[in-house]
Amino acid sequence: MIDPEVQKSRSTTFEINPIIVNRWSPRSFEPSEISDKDLFSLFESARWAPSSSNSQPWRFIYAKRDSKNWNDFFSFLVDFNKQWCANASALVVIISRKNYENNGQPSLTHQFDTGAAWENLAIQAVSQGLTTHAMGGFDYAKAKATLEVPDDYDVLAMVAIGKRGPKDKLSPELQARETPNTRKPLSEIVMDGKFGNKAKSL
Repeated sequence: MIDPEVQKSRSTTFEINPIIVNRWSPRSFEPSEISDKDLFSLFESARWAPSSSNSQPWRFIYAKRDSKNWNDFFSFLVDFNKQWCANASALVVIISRKNYENNGQPSLTHQFDTGAAWENLAIQAVSQGLTTHAMGGFDYAKAKATLEVPDDYDVLAMVAIGKRGPKDKLSPELQARETPNTRKPLSEIVMDGKFGNKAKSL
């Protein structure tokens, strides 16, 4: 069922799996550890995403809180994200191979494919009672250099993972934003036959 908190701000036009609606991006985390079993279950879910020619371009580089690599990962973040990411259980840098491994040709879909893997990870997290929050607010160049990412990979995003914490641990500014956001109506994003042609059923 759709979480009561989520229902206050989200509703669907057609019936879908509630876990999709229940996925959102809180910023408040409990400062707790995450087991390898729980973390790697997320990566396992990402592993089974579809991709062009089964190229599987996604890679995930992680650091758990209190690990030797945590400070490096935390340093990549912009100050705004640092203020709420400190309690996350893990930080993950998502990268994507730009060329097909079998022939070296450029892949036009590697970012699209890696996005599918990230979505699998995020949905699996909901099923495990975990929270994920993807971010673009970090130093991409520093992350690539520090993590020794090869040139044939793009750094795409960072993700904070953990158990959701109490809202009142956030600053007043962030507390006001700690709510599931909405989505554009289907009539704006679904088109019949040509761009701009609204679907009659909507």
